[in-house]
Amino acid sequence: MQLFTLGLNHQTAPIAMRERVAFAAERLQMALAELARRKSVQEAAILSTCNRTELYCAAGEPRAALDWLAGYHALNPSDLSPYTYTLPQADAVRHAFRVASGLDSMVLGEPQILGQMKDAVRTAEAAGTLGTTLHKLFQRSFAVAKEVRTNTAIGANVVSMAAASVRLAERIFPALPERKALFIGAGEMIELCATHFAARHPALMTFANRTLERAEALAQRYSAQAVALRELPEHVHEYDIVISCTASSLPILGKGTMERAIRLRRHRPVFMVDLAVPRDIEPEVAELDDIFLYTVDDLLELVRDGLDARSSAVEQAEAIIESQVGNFLHWMKSREIVPLIRQLRDAAEEARRHEVDRALKALARGEDPTAILEALSHGITNKLLHAPTRALHHVDEGDEQLRELVARLYHLRGHD
Repeated sequence: MQLFTLGLNHQTAPIAMRERVAFAAERLQMALAELARRKSVQEAAILSTCNRTELYCAAGEPRAALDWLAGYHALNPSDLSPYTYTLPQADAVRHAFRVASGLDSMVLGEPQILGQMKDAVRTAEAAGTLGTTLHKLFQRSFAVAKEVRTNTAIGANVVSMAAASVRLAERIFPALPERKALFIGAGEMIELCATHFAARHPALMTFANRTLERAEALAQRYSAQAVALRELPEHVHEYDIVISCTASSLPILGKGTMERAIRLRRHRPVFMVDLAVPRDIEPEVAELDDIFLYTVDDLLELVRDGLDARSSAVEQAEAIIESQVGNFLHWMKSREIVPLIRQLRDAAEEARRHEVDRALKALARGEDPTAILEALSHGITNKLLHAPTRALHHVDEGDEQLRELVARLYHLRGHD
């Protein structure tokens, strides 16, 4: 069985393409089941984040996976393929280890991707598409990530998207304690952003979410307010800062809503960060005067701050990963021989049973037990050695390979 990874990420595709192939969390299990119904796909897992969509497969034909991914999102494969990469077995293993360790992230060394990979594994397990090979790959990936983070400084001085958002906001609003901040969503990224902004003590923090109870839980934690998502058009004009990151497949804030908000604000500026893929805020909002809208791709320059401090750890991390890639490929190769070992043992067991049955019948007839044991042992020996002995008789005089192999298998001293 061969492994491969097919996908696209922030290095190969713009956000406009990444959001077109993103998977909603609630649809991932069904998508995996559909992918696994393809004859060429035996195991599958999907990692879908704001920065990447990747299919990890144990299968025969990557092209079938590309066609499925394009078809699932109503795209032409020829339109999608320029943005994708297909990594064969060794490269796929190396890639999984690098992703888990934060080496392939927009924010070098960021820890969130590890949790996202674990979520992808749990989803594949629930969908029944995580077989032995992918299970081993991901468990080894998590172990490698732990080793990298323990033994290198790859996670030092990480400037997160949340921290970058605060820095940008302070460029527009030097006095954050005088500003009101709205957080749309209730996931991990929103909580991280809220934590960073709370440290600057804004005048007001409000959480908006489709499920009001989740917004209220966050609001209580940060001494903030909570509103239902459907109420946003009535309240968005009240806020100077808007941070959004939901799993919605459609925009939550459109150009029309923000035009009305700007009029009500008498053209006071609004700082907006859209961390969602697909995007929560219509791109056309950026065209409006007095709106400062940033996406995950726009934050790239800021999150690279501190990169030099971590770059010295990259070489060490890559060395750890490379050694573990070799170990995993060795494990995969050893699994390839398992069916042959099973056949060999089955053949030996069949020979043993045949000789034991013959011996039991001889005992039942009252024959000499000593002679029966001798015949039993000779019978088993002859059956087990018949195939290699016959092969050796047919070896050409100049062909030493088989002789050396047999000598090594049976530990024949004269041929060491």
